[in-house]
Amino acid sequence: MVNRIDLIVGVAALALVFGAGTAFAQYGGAGSTGQQQRQPSSTTNQGNSQTATANTKSSGDETFAKKAAAGGMAEVKLGQLAEERASNPAVKNFGRRMVQDHSKANNELKTVTSNENIELPNEMDKSGQATYDRLSKLSGDAFDRAYARDMVKDHSKDVAEFQKEAKNGRDESIKNFAAQTLPALQSHLDQARQMEKAVNQSSNANSGNGAGNSGNTYPSNNRTAPGTSQPGTTGRQSPSR
Repeated sequence: MVNRIDLIVGVAALALVFGAGTAFAQYGGAGSTGQQQRQPSSTTNQGNSQTATANTKSSGDETFAKKAAAGGMAEVKLGQLAEERASNPAVKNFGRRMVQDHSKANNELKTVTSNENIELPNEMDKSGQATYDRLSKLSGDAFDRAYARDMVKDHSKDVAEFQKEAKNGRDESIKNFAAQTLPALQSHLDQARQMEKAVNQSSNANSGNGAGNSGNTYPSNNRTAPGTSQPGTTGRQSPSR
């Protein structure tokens, strides 16, 4: 009798052990399943975060590319105007270089942005158009001084913007374009400063020559026309022979 009771107690104990193990396994499985279900959610959030970051990256690069394209077109148009309107050889030469260098840079930028699906403007921006309209009304020395001053100002801004993109750009293609174009822009700025100095010296020299010539001009009434009497000879007659 005792043996039967012990046997029953032992069987009951085993049942409790296995039941608890099964319940524990089910609990653990549920927890594991929950973790697996949360995993895709975490991955999705990470992907959305990366997408948002990518959009933020391309936004600044795209803005830079569009401004660079509009500015490049303005430099070409103004360079062509300088070749037509300038009187100083330094200004004409600078304008010719602007046409060549910025036309090349514009073509390179088009190639880069076409791969990035960025649509560039087809004309100058309002600021560039206003500058063109203002300079197109000038010619000669007045054009030389205004154009030289604008080129120093514009290229100072260009160098700063290209330096920023070359350092902080996120799109590798556009960032590399900025870095590769930057040395040419720095050279343009140096030449623009030299051009402005040459134009100012030429203007000062012309002003000085004009003042000197005006001081050496003699009144026309001091000159006697052929066949007329000199002052003080009026009324005098040649002695008769």
